Amino acid sequence: MKMFAKAALIAVSLLVCGSLGFAADVKKPVADAKDAAKTAGDVVKTDAKAPAAVGKENAKDRTADVKAAVKAGLVDINTASDAELKGVPGIGDAYAAKVIAGRPYANKAQLKSRKIVPSVLYEQVKDQLIAKQPKK
Repeated sequence: MKMFAKAALIAVSLLVCGSLGFAADVKKPVADAKDAAKTAGDVVKTDAKAPAAVGKENAKDRTADVKAAVKAGLVDINTASDAELKGVPGIGDAYAAKVIAGRPYANKAQLKSRKIVPSVLYEQVKDQLIAKQPKK
């Protein structure tokens, strides 16, 4: 009986830890392109504190990718890079990886129907995404 209780306790603690990882991945929504550019600047400021030149190079690369995605207006979920997807407010490392793994998409609503992103997040980002189809 003690062994079962320990196993159950371990299972519950693993579930809680896993849930916290996803909760940390959610970001606040950005209202428009100006706010997105400002958010991109905030990312650079926090990453600039990273030690060594590698951190600074990565921050510059990410900032350039985010700015390109913001300029384009819409991010194509069928062709966007990892960094472009992360440039959409609310989509972090985990969701970007899930979007890439689930390609191709017939339409952007499949992000919600395939349970790639939660419906609450989908409602926040749907206006910034598009699912272009390849020309035949």
